[in-house]
Amino acid sequence: MNFEITDKPIITQDIINKVVDRNAGAVTTFIGTVRELTKGKKTLFLIYEAYEKMAVKQLSRIGDEIIEKWPNAKVAITHRVGKLEITDIAVVIAVSTPHRKDAYDANEYAIERIKQIVPIWKKEHWEDGETWVGNQLETEQYPTGKPEGVSHD
Repeated sequence: MNFEITDKPIITQDIINKVVDRNAGAVTTFIGTVRELTKGKKTLFLIYEAYEKMAVKQLSRIGDEIIEKWPNAKVAITHRVGKLEITDIAVVIAVSTPHRKDAYDANEYAIERIKQIVPIWKKEHWEDGETWVGNQLETEQYPTGKPEGVSHD
């Protein structure tokens, strides 16, 4: 499956292998990791949750959008849920295209669309508190943020 949510560590090469193509001259990979400092605050760890069925559907939608804009592209996206420590991989996006500029552009498009439309929520745990964060919290579907009871189950 090229679009998935997992609670296991992501193996980057496995995602890349899904898009390798004999006619592709470029494969770009975006690896989103957990950083320690955000706006001067020290993060201890993150917890990601997702409405899994809808998240996979939306990741697939992003793949369709990319293929419409870049017809020879191949796309694979895997996002992790659960507790992630500093430097853990949260998301891997791999895109292959015949030419490098298209691969870069399509990959950037993918991460921006994930933030806009995929129901994945991130809870940041800091030394002095915690909060749910992310642009996807402020949508028409979830106007007050992450809905109670939504999990990756």
